[in-house]
Formats: sequence, structure tokens, C-alpha cells
Amino acid sequence: MKFNPANIMKMMKAKDKFQQNHPKFVAFLNATFAGGIPEGSIIEISVTKPGSDKITSNLRVMQSDLDLLEELKDLAG
Repeated sequence: MKFNPANIMKMMKAKDKFQQNHPKFVAFLNATFAGGIPEGSIIEISVTKPGSDKITSNLRVMQSDLDLLEELKDLAG
């Protein structure tokens, strides 16, 4: 798999901007994932759009999810 250095730099800048805009969320993610998320854990997310009701979904973490996250982490360096 080939990576375009310009695209990688663009993604890194976007990541930095996200961290600047949402430091509490980034801290939450770091604390949550620091000890690892074991298989069987449930991750839940809610979204409330302006003028709309909140919608919520969840997933039970499977080993294949953990494998994917590990691969993404390796790609990020």
C-alpha cells in the first residue's frame, strides 16, 4: 500500500486542528483507550443535531474490531 506524503501531512494537520478544537474529547479518548478496550466492551455514541432529537447507537467490541484499531494505530506511527 502506497501513501502520499502530502495526504499524510494533510491528515496530521486535520488531527492537530481537531485536538485544538476538542481538547476534552481527546482527553476522554486518551483516558478511555489508555488501558485498552477489552473484547466484549460496549461503546455507545449519541448525536443531537440542531432542531432534532438525539439518536444513540452502540456496539459490542469484537476481536476483529481490536485488530483493525491496532492496524490503524500502526499506520499512524
